[in-house]
Amino acid sequence: MARFLDPPKAKDPIPAEKVDKEYKSMRLKVFLGAFLGYAGYYLVRKNLSLAAPDMINDGILDPGKVGLAMSAVSIAYAFSKFVMGSVSDRSDARKFLCVGLVLSALTMLGLGIMPFGTNTALNTAVIFILMLVVGWLSGFGWPPCGRIMAHWFSQNERSFKMSIWNVSHTIGSFALGFLAIAGVALAADLGVAQTWRGNFVFPSIIAMVIALFCWWAIRDTPESCGLPSVADWRNDHSGVKSKGAAGEKLPFKTLFVDYVLKNKLLWIVAISNVAVYMVRYGIGDWAPTYLQTKGIMTAAESKVAFSVHNIVGAVGTIACGWATQKIFKGRCAPMNVICMFLCGLGVVLYWMIGADIVHVSPAMQKVFVYVALCLIGFFIYGPVALTGVQALSLVPKNAAGTAAGFVGLFGYFVGDAVCSKILVGGIASRASWDAAMLSVAIGSIIGVFLCALLIPSEKRLAA
Repeated sequence: MARFLDPPKAKDPIPAEKVDKEYKSMRLKVFLGAFLGYAGYYLVRKNLSLAAPDMINDGILDPGKVGLAMSAVSIAYAFSKFVMGSVSDRSDARKFLCVGLVLSALTMLGLGIMPFGTNTALNTAVIFILMLVVGWLSGFGWPPCGRIMAHWFSQNERSFKMSIWNVSHTIGSFALGFLAIAGVALAADLGVAQTWRGNFVFPSIIAMVIALFCWWAIRDTPESCGLPSVADWRNDHSGVKSKGAAGEKLPFKTLFVDYVLKNKLLWIVAISNVAVYMVRYGIGDWAPTYLQTKGIMTAAESKVAFSVHNIVGAVGTIACGWATQKIFKGRCAPMNVICMFLCGLGVVLYWMIGADIVHVSPAMQKVFVYVALCLIGFFIYGPVALTGVQALSLVPKNAAGTAAGFVGLFGYFVGDAVCSKILVGGIASRASWDAAMLSVAIGSIIGVFLCALLIPSEKRLAA
């Protein structure tokens, strides 16, 4: 398996007169492959959330144990993204992404066709294990995409390109809902008694079709296609230089110790990512529960607000990436500071409306909630994308996956699982939702200062 995943060797250079045309064509194909490939991973990650209500009604799951089963994905993904980042730096990005996507789809497909009995405890244990597998396999998605972006797009254009690419997870999550609806409808038409199985089966099939497209579109590095490095092609030699050749497999010690553990700037990015993910999921994941508990919105209204929050986030991601490239010449830290500050204003408004600090009519209360969620959504997803760009900028290309995985470990495990789920949820249950949202507001303020710490170092690297 290890030999199968080995990165391809550099090919003989193609004729100079064909380089520009081939480069432009290959970059488009590779970008589309990375975009659709990462979106495909989101078709086989959150399926249980959609199927859970019907599985509870059919006696498959106990309502009190659904959260336990769902948590497995986040826990496994956080560690997998870190570990698999190192493996992906020593692997062919095309094979790595496609193999992980196919295995994820097969696992979710297996859950969809698996027979379940009436023992909910046993069912939960089985599903928990399968969700751990899916979470671990999900870690095959980001690292090879980070490797692709590092090798095919140069330093001064990467912030904008990666911001566009980062919208892929929003597209994938958005598409999953409709594919799940279609899957349930197909199951009903085929006479399947437990129609919830369509939530797993149909999206998994589509994910495997996407994997085929990715196999056709993606190539590991320009050098493996007979092209010069992107730095030479674009005459952009900024960023950290590698101790080895662009496609060389670096030793474990070099990847983890030299480029990650000893990299003080990467530690700052990772810790700032904790604040970013605490706000991202502390607001997004709890929005329906918070708004319904506070009596601000009905269940249907809170779902609409949640969707608007995410759609606006996709627009904000691209806008922040464009501004980073055009205004700050690819330096992410200044844009992150601006975004976290404005996002923090949105979180404070969100908290004040829920805590009834600002007395308004119920109708205006909903309006202010939408304004707050749009502010948060628009400005939080920029830092989500740009912290990944920063991680790639602080290491050489052949350590891109390791750096991204390290930053992602802090974001998903500490920021999401610990801070946004355990901390915020614990404060809400033991104190109040007002106190819980205040903790998120404090997190956003801390994020502003952490992001600002990288401004001087980015100036030095850009010089």
